[in-house]
Amino acid sequence: MQLDERKTKILQAIIRNYLETGEPVGSRTISKYTDLNLSSATIRNEMADLEEMGYILQPHASAGRIPSDRGYRFYVDTMMAEKEREVVEMKEMLLERQDKMETLLKKVVKALANNTQYATMISAPSTHRNKVKFIQLSRVEENQILAVIVVEGNVIKNKILSITEPLTDETLLKLNILLNTHLNGMSLEEINLGMIAALKQQAGIHSNIVSEVIDAVAEAIKADEDLEIYTSGTNNILKYPELADQEKASELINTFEEKQQLTELVLDTLSDDNNTGIQVYIGDETPVESMKDCSVVTATYDLGDGMRGTIGIIGPKRMDYDKVVGTLRTLQNRLDDLYGEN
Repeated sequence: MQLDERKTKILQAIIRNYLETGEPVGSRTISKYTDLNLSSATIRNEMADLEEMGYILQPHASAGRIPSDRGYRFYVDTMMAEKEREVVEMKEMLLERQDKMETLLKKVVKALANNTQYATMISAPSTHRNKVKFIQLSRVEENQILAVIVVEGNVIKNKILSITEPLTDETLLKLNILLNTHLNGMSLEEINLGMIAALKQQAGIHSNIVSEVIDAVAEAIKADEDLEIYTSGTNNILKYPELADQEKASELINTFEEKQQLTELVLDTLSDDNNTGIQVYIGDETPVESMKDCSVVTATYDLGDGMRGTIGIIGPKRMDYDKVVGTLRTLQNRLDDLYGEN
């Protein structure tokens, strides 16, 4: 007999409740635990079928049931399939979004240069101070498990962990529940020594796995990915006599081509979580050495979920500040909508 949706939900509820409490689970508990809105009598009938099918056991004369090995196997296989499907879908969505975002940003930075007649730049959204979204441990081989860590911004980190002896399905599930219960929604700064010690204590002989997972979380959060910056209108600089000096122009153009100093400018603007306004750097105020004879106006855009980027306009000190600030503010407010449409 195949498990229908009702039996599947009841079995999952029994297993989750048992993993959390360690106590046999009765029909009244399940009636409060699921969204099926079934009577205790109906649940008892379904539990009797699940017991007959070998998915749950009645350890003693009480009304409570516990999962059998077959029940654990069904739960693990179902959970693993769902998580793997989530990860695959997430990766496909991110690739599609990345392609669309790249096309959009190239159009935006070019239109911005044409509109202002200055040099322009825009950084692809990057994650800042990510938080853990979920952790999935799964068996790869007898002495290896795979840790999949997804952090805010949907950055995915995979790490193979070596184990000295095989883990049972129940142990693997308990570790998944332990790690997700305590670490989901936490930033690296919030995962302190006290929390790590408590997790290790609860993990018992598997405390080394907790340590390695936390190391992998730190790697995922601190991962320094190359910051993508798109530029346009570099030649517009040559239109202004005060910037057209061969040496100055060469330094500016090199800055736009090499992009290292632009990266530092972007990181500077993104370093403040609360900065989503317009910043104006005039002459020596700019952090970029080659732009000391320029004015630089930047704006930070925020797409939510920790995804932020910087828009910048570079021109002479006599730039049309009113137009530039107005253009940036409009673009800043519209970018999230544009991203959604694309």
